[in-house]
Amino acid sequence: MAAAARCCPSVRVSAGGSRRAVPRRRTCWQRSATSERFRGSCRGFSWEKRVGDGQNLITEDVTVVEGDVATISCRVKNSDDSVIQLLNPNRQTIYFRDFRPLKDSRFQLVNFSNSELRVSLTNVSISDEGRYFCQLYTDPPQEIYTTITVLVPPRNLVIDIQKEIAVEGEEIELNCTAMASRPATTIRWFKGNKELTGKSEVEQWSDMYTVTSQLLLKVGREDDGVPVICLVDHPAVKDLQTQRYLEVMYKPQVRVSQNYPVQGLTREGEPLELTCAAFGKPQPTDMRWLRVDDEMPQHVVVSGSNLLISNLNKTDNGTYRCEASNAVGKSHADYMLFVYDPPTTIPPPTTTTTTTTTIPTTITDTTATTEPAVHDSRAGEEGAIRSVDHAVVGGVVAVVVFAMLCLLIILGRYFARHKGTYFTHEAKGADDAADADTAIINAEGGQNNSEEKKEYFI
Repeated sequence: MAAAARCCPSVRVSAGGSRRAVPRRRTCWQRSATSERFRGSCRGFSWEKRVGDGQNLITEDVTVVEGDVATISCRVKNSDDSVIQLLNPNRQTIYFRDFRPLKDSRFQLVNFSNSELRVSLTNVSISDEGRYFCQLYTDPPQEIYTTITVLVPPRNLVIDIQKEIAVEGEEIELNCTAMASRPATTIRWFKGNKELTGKSEVEQWSDMYTVTSQLLLKVGREDDGVPVICLVDHPAVKDLQTQRYLEVMYKPQVRVSQNYPVQGLTREGEPLELTCAAFGKPQPTDMRWLRVDDEMPQHVVVSGSNLLISNLNKTDNGTYRCEASNAVGKSHADYMLFVYDPPTTIPPPTTTTTTTTTIPTTITDTTATTEPAVHDSRAGEEGAIRSVDHAVVGGVVAVVVFAMLCLLIILGRYFARHKGTYFTHEAKGADDAADADTAIINAEGGQNNSEEKKEYFI
C-alpha cells in the first residue's frame, strides 16, 4: 500500500497546558501498513493510536494504596533525542520534557533525560485512577498508556454480637462489617486458633464495597473467655483484625474428695471425712449434703462443704450426694460408702504390702445424658485383699508341699519293711521231701488247723 503523507503546523504548548498552532514550522505524519496509524487535527491535537512495528516507548501499570505515592515512568528504548511528554486521563499535559504546564503540585519530576521521563504523584486519591499517556515526538509520533489503580483499605472493622452474655448450649450470632473498601474485602473468622466458616454479603456504593460476614456459634463452658477474631484479607492492608471475648455462663461442676482415711478401706469404728468442691459461672451460692437412699444419720456432722462421720458403723452404708446450684442450674456428685469389719489380725511384716489408693474426681450434671459416676469407698479394697490373698495362697501351698513330702516318706518306709520272700501253703514240707510225691504228702499232712484235702486218682 502506498504511503500517504499529511502535514500539520507544529504545536507549541503554553504554560497553562493549552496548545496553539505555530505556522513557522510544519510536521508531517506518515501513514502506512507497517507503522502506527494516527488520526489527528491540527487544532485539537488529538489522535488515535494503533500499535505497529516501530514502538519504542516502555511503561508499566501502577497499583497504589490511597494516600501513598505513585510513580509513572515513560522510557525510550532507542532514543533519538525526541521530545517526551506525559498526559493525564483528561489528556492534559502533565510534563513536557522537564516543564510542568499543569498546575497540580502533587506531580513532581523525579528524573528527566533523553531516554526517560519519570514523575511522582503524591497523596493519591480515587479521582487519580485511570490511564496516563506517554507520548514521543518521532516520525511518526508514538504513544503508550499506563493505568493507575487505587486501592482503598476498609475504613472501619466492627464486630457486633447478638448477646453480650450467653448461656452454655446456646447458639449466638456474630456479625463483622468491613466498610468502604476497594476492592471488596475477604473476611475470615477464628475462635482462638481455630478457623471457623462464616457467610458473607457484599454491598456496592459507587466505587466502594461494604462486606458483612455472619457467624453462628454454639457456645460451651470451655468457650468462656475465648477471643473470637474477625480478620480481613485485602491487598491494601495487612493484619487488620478486631476481636471480642466470649462470656459464657454455665452450671456448677461438683467434685467430692475423701480427706480421711487417706488410704485403705473405710472400716467400722474409724472416722470418715468428705469435702465437696463446686465452681461455675456465676459461682454457686447454694451447696448441701444429703443421703440418696435414706435419711441422713443423726451422728453425721455437716459443716458447709464438709461431711464428717466420727465413728463408722454398718448402718452408715449408702450413697451420699453433694448438690450445688447457681442461676443457670443445678449439678451434683455422689459418694458410695461401704463400711468394712475392723481388722482382726495383723499380717506378718514379711508379707505386708502397702497399697496407695487414688480417689477419683467425680463431676456430674443433672442434665447430662450419661449416667453420673459414683465415688465408691470400696476403691481401696481390691489392693488390700489382693495382698492378704497372696499371703494365704503362699501358706496353703507350703502346707500342701510339706504334706506330700511326709506322705512320700511314710510310703517309702512301709515298702522297705515289707520287702521279703513269700511262700504258699502248698510249699510247706517240700524242703525235707526226697521226691515230689513225698513233698505233696508232707504238704497235705503238714497243714495244721485247716481242712484236709483229698485227691482221688481214677
